[in-house]
Amino acid sequence: MNLPLLGKQLFVKRFKRWERKITVSKRQQFVLITLFVTMVLIGTQLVTKDIARYPLVVFLFIVTYVGAAFGLREDLAKIEWVTLLLPPAMYSAAVALFYFLLPVRWLTRIPVALLFAIGFYAFLLTQNIYNVAANRTIALLRAARSIGFLLTLATFYLLVLTILSFRGFPWGSTIMITIISWCMAFPSLWSIELTPNASPRVLALSTTIAVMIGEVTWILGFWPMPPAMIALLLSAVFYSTLGMGQEYVDNKLYKKTIIEFLLVSIVIFLFALLSSKWRGSM
Repeated sequence: MNLPLLGKQLFVKRFKRWERKITVSKRQQFVLITLFVTMVLIGTQLVTKDIARYPLVVFLFIVTYVGAAFGLREDLAKIEWVTLLLPPAMYSAAVALFYFLLPVRWLTRIPVALLFAIGFYAFLLTQNIYNVAANRTIALLRAARSIGFLLTLATFYLLVLTILSFRGFPWGSTIMITIISWCMAFPSLWSIELTPNASPRVLALSTTIAVMIGEVTWILGFWPMPPAMIALLLSAVFYSTLGMGQEYVDNKLYKKTIIEFLLVSIVIFLFALLSSKWRGSM
């Protein structure tokens, strides 16, 4: 009688009996990815040397992109590698860059990290709904679009505020904000169609919105307004143009909708005029 073989068979049977299959749901994966990315975000803020901060932001961008790709890996295809993964990565970079503008203390780090984690988790859930809705109808799509729109606006504002805070040349800020506008508008408009490839209409609208934001940025670069107010005004213009663009792609752009979106930009513009400090030369 082969005792080693018998013992091995008994061990295998007993192991199979005790075996418990461990499964991790997609939501749990999103939680783990969110915790990991948040830890990396906090780690980028512990570096004291300014020269090392911006490479770490690039590293965070890459980590976020890879993490989002891992969480959404099941149905990713074609244009979705850009439209689904680029927004969360830009969100992480935006928060990390904005982090540098805050006081260096844990009293601000912890709340910002907590808000970042909530927003990033919501971003993953939103992109997952887009991923699923591209193949079949899903009831949560409307809510996902609303949340995605708000997160896109928040990301845009943080990135624009960071760029304007450097107080560089107007043409440099204009170029960077134009590129950011296109990168944020394109996935948001695509989320209305959810097609395997970007349609010419989405590409044209994304470019138009980016050019409009760039032109407004160039004009506001010569206005005596603080960066926060310029960023708010640009965000209002981005909100109006992107909102109307989404309604147009969805074939729901009506006169009432146009007025509602334009009113937001007009109100913010009037408020910005009142906050401007014009000084005449003697």
